[in-house]
Amino acid sequence: MHTPLGSFTKWLQLKIYQLEVNLGVYIFTPVEKFIFYSVLFLLFSLTFIATVLYLPQHVQFIINRAWFYMNGDAQDVAVVAAAAKSSVAIQNLAHSALETAAKTVAAATGHAEL
Repeated sequence: MHTPLGSFTKWLQLKIYQLEVNLGVYIFTPVEKFIFYSVLFLLFSLTFIATVLYLPQHVQFIINRAWFYMNGDAQDVAVVAAAAKSSVAIQNLAHSALETAAKTVAAATGHAEL
């Protein structure tokens, strides 16, 4: 009876054999095989690392973009109106503070009011 480990080993040996026959690796010298498999390992490792590091961010970005396209901007009209109202209030407060400062400076220097 075959164990799962034995079946996997046999499958892996078959895949290595298919790779060697299809790409002509079986005619390489041992040094050439080492270089070939090292480059192959490096390429697969870098691809795997890039996938693990960047794919979740990219998928999240695509999901957020699709959500925006389907539902529009997340800002509520009431929130924007409240922000505009507070901005106007701040501008009015700053304007009145500047007027008060100008009057104070004019009074302190003896100039006529502005």
